Amino acid sequence: MNAAKELSRSLWMEHRINHQGPPLAGDLTTEVLVIGAGIAGLSCAYELVRSGHQVAVVDRGALGGGMTARTSAHLAFELDDFFEELRSLRGEDACRQYYESQCAAVDRIEEICREEAIDCDFARIDGYFVPAEGRDVDYLRKELDAAHAAGFADAEWVAAGPGFWSSGPALRFPRQGRFHPLKYLDGLVRSLERHGAALYPETPIVGLEEKDGRVDAVTGAGRTIRAAQVVVATNSPFHLRIPIHTKQAPYRTYVIAGPVPRGAAPDALIWDTLEPAYHYVRIQPGAEADTLIVGGEDHKTGEADDMDERLGRLEAWTRERFPELGPIGHKWSGQVFEPSDYAPFLGRSPGHDQVYLITGDSGEGLTTGVAGALMIRELIDEGGSRWSGVYDPDRLMLRGAVEFVKENADAARHWAAHLGSAEVGSLDAIPPGEGGLVKLDGKMTAAYRNGDGDLKLLSASCTHMGCVVRWNRFERCWDCPCHGSHFSVDGEPLQGPAFKPLAKVAP
Repeated sequence: MNAAKELSRSLWMEHRINHQGPPLAGDLTTEVLVIGAGIAGLSCAYELVRSGHQVAVVDRGALGGGMTARTSAHLAFELDDFFEELRSLRGEDACRQYYESQCAAVDRIEEICREEAIDCDFARIDGYFVPAEGRDVDYLRKELDAAHAAGFADAEWVAAGPGFWSSGPALRFPRQGRFHPLKYLDGLVRSLERHGAALYPETPIVGLEEKDGRVDAVTGAGRTIRAAQVVVATNSPFHLRIPIHTKQAPYRTYVIAGPVPRGAAPDALIWDTLEPAYHYVRIQPGAEADTLIVGGEDHKTGEADDMDERLGRLEAWTRERFPELGPIGHKWSGQVFEPSDYAPFLGRSPGHDQVYLITGDSGEGLTTGVAGALMIRELIDEGGSRWSGVYDPDRLMLRGAVEFVKENADAARHWAAHLGSAEVGSLDAIPPGEGGLVKLDGKMTAAYRNGDGDLKLLSASCTHMGCVVRWNRFERCWDCPCHGSHFSVDGEPLQGPAFKPLAKVAP
């Protein structure tokens, strides 16, 4: 994807992946085509090429230029939606499969770092789940019981958490991890090149057809890639119009980072119980100072325009607990997809025999991407996976039905916005550097005025399912609140599921 073209820059983006390869210039035949070059796609490619398959990887943008670069880079196998919630919806077997697969993902990252000599600051550290308020302590007891039932035997109750939470109880989850995600992807890219995988950045896929025992993928330049198997690892599955998109919802999350003296903040993963958007904390160690990384303030994609206030609250919360924090050096946002029943969708794509997908990260996209890679290697090589039960993309959402209905009602409301009032009364009301929705000839139009005063006018209808896009003033892009597509001010698709640009509107 091209999420690197959004305005904010994460801490990780200071590291550039060392790959000089060109886009795909002609037709191609390969055994396995992986679409998407974030941690999910590159991990799939790595597992499959090491298993003896011929693999090609394509991405709409630069390698590693998507949401992997916009994470806070926690490697946790404690479920961020909580084992107690998953157990209440889907039972203990689902919890055990989730725990085993996510634990295996962190183990696999550690193993690959060692075998491929990838220096990405990987370390095993403790994770701590802390109550945001005193009344949440009882919930921690329920979560500990559910974690033990899932197989997380060494999760434990501690009388005091780390750092800012030293005065109250917490749950400790040992053997979690942290790393630098783009340094890790850089190492994967080098390994894939050594093992013979073909890598093609700036090669968007705009069509996918399964027929006669093969899959044909069409690039934006009109080239055809023919493969026996395809893995769609694009964060959101662009090749599906309805399935999956009605089972998960897109959310924006925000992250800040700034220096603290070494040792001023614990080298641990910390997250709290705050609802609806919990805080999450870690450090990135440095030679002279550590970098404190804090996230939170989530909201449904396209349903907020107070990003500055959210970032301000996030900084205030952080400074209250870490007064040694220096100037904020980075502020960025990312997007996660929340499945209605708390488990991602990993495996064979609905309606397909030879297409696989990884989506529904729910804030744990790094471990989910690696777990999905392990699963898909098993599905292709062995015809099944030990973890298919919890992750099956074709599963019915009988449990989690309330959330399912709510999110789909939201999507219908955003589609109906075509019939509503515009945000601004005229084009003259849009200042330089801002965007807004305006009615032109009775049609909802996405209007952006650049710094020189020139207007860019686009149809406000998302090219995936037709919902009305919304202006994101923090990232300077258009967001679709229904299924999470993002578009540049020129209408270029930056994040799927949409893969066609917004239509231009004549002034």
